[in-house]
Amino acid sequence: MKSKAAPVFRVTSRSRSATHGHITVGNLTFRCALGRAGMRSRKREGDGATPVGIWRFCSIYFRRDHIHRPHSGLPVLPIRRHDGWCDAPADRNYNRRVDLPYPASAETLWRDDTLYDLIVVLDHNTQPRRRGGGSAIFIHVARAGLMPTEGCIALPLPHLRRLVANARAGSRLLIN
Repeated sequence: MKSKAAPVFRVTSRSRSATHGHITVGNLTFRCALGRAGMRSRKREGDGATPVGIWRFCSIYFRRDHIHRPHSGLPVLPIRRHDGWCDAPADRNYNRRVDLPYPASAETLWRDDTLYDLIVVLDHNTQPRRRGGGSAIFIHVARAGLMPTEGCIALPLPHLRRLVANARAGSRLLIN
């Protein structure tokens, strides 16, 4: 029996400067928030842009004290109170998960708001990692009103749940 190819998720917008777009997989299409600086081919740490390219889905993290474990064909891991993501370009763990407290700058994954209740980790700037090439590029829960992100893609939680249910090993995100 022949297995189906992993789905490609596509993010499109009306222009590279747009802070909103659409994400599509199969017959599902949802509005999404993009970076406050729109989309860029040359992503830099802190520029507020969503990186243009094709990114592999790596894993999913979720807040088990806030939501039920999502259904997905990807590895699903609970976020722990001490989980962080290093965003210090000169650090050896740049753009990797780290344990907090961490001696270099690192984003906290266990947030007081709901933005990281469900996260899809993308392989942006992972192999090879470029210092300053951007870190912590996720698909995550959107702020009210689909406010722009710091460079990620964000959707309302119900839509994000439906998307991760379609993800599996080999799934990719095409941002153009």
